[in-house]
Amino acid sequence: MSQSLTTLARLTLRQLRQVASDLGVSLYSRKSKEELLNAISSRHEEGSLSLQAIEAEMKPAPQPDAETRVVFLPRDPQWAYVFWEISEADLAHALQAGASQLCLRVADVTGLAGGSAHSHTLQEVVVDSHATEWYLPVPLSDRDYRVELGYRKGSSGGWISLAFSSVARVPALHPSEQILDQFVPFTLEAAPTSLPTPVESSDSGLHERLYQTATARWRKLGRGSEAFHELQESGSEHQGQHASGAGIWASGRQSSGAGGVAPRQRSFWLVADAELIVYGATDPAARLTIGGEEVPLSADGTFRVQVPFRDGQQVYPIEAVAADGEQKRNITLDFRRLTPEDNSNPSHQAAPEWF
Repeated sequence: MSQSLTTLARLTLRQLRQVASDLGVSLYSRKSKEELLNAISSRHEEGSLSLQAIEAEMKPAPQPDAETRVVFLPRDPQWAYVFWEISEADLAHALQAGASQLCLRVADVTGLAGGSAHSHTLQEVVVDSHATEWYLPVPLSDRDYRVELGYRKGSSGGWISLAFSSVARVPALHPSEQILDQFVPFTLEAAPTSLPTPVESSDSGLHERLYQTATARWRKLGRGSEAFHELQESGSEHQGQHASGAGIWASGRQSSGAGGVAPRQRSFWLVADAELIVYGATDPAARLTIGGEEVPLSADGTFRVQVPFRDGQQVYPIEAVAADGEQKRNITLDFRRLTPEDNSNPSHQAAPEWF
């Protein structure tokens, strides 16, 4: 008590009045410093006795029971952070049921609803029984995943499920490689006057590689429009020959042979071609290849590639392999094109012709 009085005695009158106000001392503003010290000291003694008596009668505050839950947080395209907590009741029930190993089950749920998952993508990771957090490697980026917390039974090998996390999307590792198609409406009544500009993609050479693979075994044939273009390219090397095969001397006319009718000139051109669209769908977690070239899948497992459809034969072997590599499906598409006549030319090669 003497130590507390010494400490209070060092305070100023204004500070003592503030302490007395906090303790509820009546008429503290009219009391002297000595009176304030006595009143504050007596209040401290009364308060300490009352607090000790109350604390002795009170029971310890109950600790809130933990709620069993698991949280799945993607960290980057290759790793995810998972943390969890298990209530005492669920832990006791699991141990009574024969729980031996605490595990995390990672399931791919991309494009699925109602709590279902792709069975062949399920992965089970054994974690420490006293741990409350873990880092998980992500099987495949740009997918939706859900984590299940539970115990593996020792002898029977059964499973005791405790909690499910929310579905979270793992970000993509690379920019999307999906090829965007551009379709042109065409009717005989109103044909387009120009061809559309193709949409560039992140892998603009994919369609050309697919075409080269599909036509590798038939390239020696050199039929149709391909043979025509080769002849046209080789013929352009001859000096003095016009690119369009027509010119001021092409029809045998000379300037003196025009007579009294003034000659007329006009440049004319035509562009026409065809493309081949290969499309389909498979399991979103599968690996799809066309002619050995991997083709990206959309989120729902669909794919669509647009390749050149030139003269000759094109063979497209398509194969889908499940994520675990145990199941495969394949189909081979064979296409042939023939152009019996080609008298077209682009606008930049159009030249004046006499007619």
